[in-house]
Amino acid sequence: MFPLYDTIPSVRKPFINVMIIVINILVFLYELVISGMDWSGRALEEFFYIFGFVPEQMYYAFPFVALITHMFVHGGWSHIIGNMWFLKIFGDNVEDAFGHFKYLLFYITGGIFALFFHIIFNPFSPYPLVGASGAISAVMGAYFVLFYYSRIVSLVFLILPFIVEIPAFIYLPYWFIIQVANGLLADVTGTGVAYWAHAGGFIYGVLVGMRVRKKKYWY
Repeated sequence: MFPLYDTIPSVRKPFINVMIIVINILVFLYELVISGMDWSGRALEEFFYIFGFVPEQMYYAFPFVALITHMFVHGGWSHIIGNMWFLKIFGDNVEDAFGHFKYLLFYITGGIFALFFHIIFNPFSPYPLVGASGAISAVMGAYFVLFYYSRIVSLVFLILPFIVEIPAFIYLPYWFIIQVANGLLADVTGTGVAYWAHAGGFIYGVLVGMRVRKKKYWY
């Protein structure tokens, strides 16, 4: 199920969400420049190891800068396009609910929480964790709590593709279950996708979203 758009329009201009998307795109364009200048791929790999978060590095030189920078580095076209599309769909409404500054703080802390949730299951991984998906998963978790009544217009692939409106209270828990299931499977088979970061980010978003909903007497 690939989301096309949601049915809840944003009230305020989501300039923080737009800013985050622009920064991610600019960093990815820089990655393309690095890749184009070094056909061996070593420069781009070094970039990932410097600005991505490598769990095993924690035990001898904690990469504090990478706590933030890993959220703005992506591993390919599908990675950046998919992440930014999900952020565009769900981020504007969550920014509405949180306010601009608190949304930025929530996004960053959500990405960090997702990172450490990933580390719980991969404490000695020698591979850099990169991508905004942990932080975006937190946004999706908050969206689920605050806008559960929304509908997600999605492209569904069965025998033939078709478009359907799926309630957010069904779409988002289903997405979360898929992340957990894939995480369990990845623990056995191995994969390059940080499913536990997705799950951890979503849990963080639900917890923070519940607090915001209670404080603002949300629907």
